[in-house]
Amino acid sequence: MEKNCQSLFEKTRKASLAIPRLSEPQRNAVLLRLARLLTEGAESLLAANAADLAEMDPGSPLRDRLLLNRERLDGIAGDLQKVASLPSPLGKILDERPLPNGLHLRKVRVPFGVIGVVYEARPNVTFDVFSLCFKSGNACLLKGGRDADRSNREAIALIKRALEEEGADPDAVNLLPSTHDAARELLEAVGYVDLVIPRGGRRLIDFVRDNARIPCIETGAGVVNTYFDAAGDLEKGQRIVTNAKTRRVSVCNALDCLIIHSSRLADLPSLVAEMADRVTLLADVRAYDALDGRYPQGQLLPARDEDFGTEFMDYKMAVKTVDSLDEALAHIRRYGSGHSEAIVTEDSAAARAFHLEVDAACVYVNAPTSFTDGAQFGLGAEIGISTQKLGARGPMGLEEITTYKWLINGDGQTRP
Repeated sequence: MEKNCQSLFEKTRKASLAIPRLSEPQRNAVLLRLARLLTEGAESLLAANAADLAEMDPGSPLRDRLLLNRERLDGIAGDLQKVASLPSPLGKILDERPLPNGLHLRKVRVPFGVIGVVYEARPNVTFDVFSLCFKSGNACLLKGGRDADRSNREAIALIKRALEEEGADPDAVNLLPSTHDAARELLEAVGYVDLVIPRGGRRLIDFVRDNARIPCIETGAGVVNTYFDAAGDLEKGQRIVTNAKTRRVSVCNALDCLIIHSSRLADLPSLVAEMADRVTLLADVRAYDALDGRYPQGQLLPARDEDFGTEFMDYKMAVKTVDSLDEALAHIRRYGSGHSEAIVTEDSAAARAFHLEVDAACVYVNAPTSFTDGAQFGLGAEIGISTQKLGARGPMGLEEITTYKWLINGDGQTRP
């Protein structure tokens, strides 16, 4: 293990012991001070971000994830304030009862301790992870991507400043080097890190899951579908599909495949009309024929089978034609990633069946998948979108990054 990483592991572990001893107002004060630092200045952070952006391919869809500007910093500050306003889960009693022998049991929420997060070119994640971890009594070890390294280092400097100014241990958060070796060391940090969470694409998530020697929660990869049903409302569908695809193409809740009932193919050109100047459609044979001559030339291409299981993170969308709700559900089972799925329909039976049968963390009826977000769900922010079934599922807020323990009070009882 590199000496630098070893030192950061030890300091973060030590700091994790002190965070739960802080009162909730003390933890909130750190978050509110950090929000003020972001709104009142942060020129060094914006300069560092500009330097990172200058080295990224201008055509890369990841630029949107990397970009920080004054508006986005104000949004991050607002999320920090929201997290500070939420009740802390620490000490929350989940179960309490006396036993016949007089023992008194309480099941209470407690921090994990140290949470490690491996993420790509998203400097906003630095603030989201810290705020949620600190509020819930956890320390955090962050390993960001090379593309955002300057931005992340400046973000960590701001966070440490807020911690120091409020009298808290600045080692409550630490940033590891942006190297593959550092990522491997984090994944093998048994005894220092209690939980690791990947935030990024499929390759990153697979790497973390396959190499971690500590507990891991899978998050992020989103192959997202929206089914426009035979009973779908065209006006609603236009708004939902356009918002889900184009609001931010680089995020995990962005739409990747539009599934359309064959009886509504005549409406397909209208359904995607607002995207015609931006989005390339990869359409199956029937959808291609319905769009041919009614969608811009060069932005309509024949779909390959692999397009239906692709998380594009770009201005591209597959289109699949089906003849029934059951066929749409089968398509989602085959190609979806368990993240977010949606149906547009006025048929209450179809809506119920979709809610019941789609196996995903978030399942929508007549709303876009762009709402899959911790802040939108009232969680203040999120540390990730869990796509697994054991433990946390969907947007992970404060409660999802705590565990619990049993507290037992007795008066000298012994077990016979």
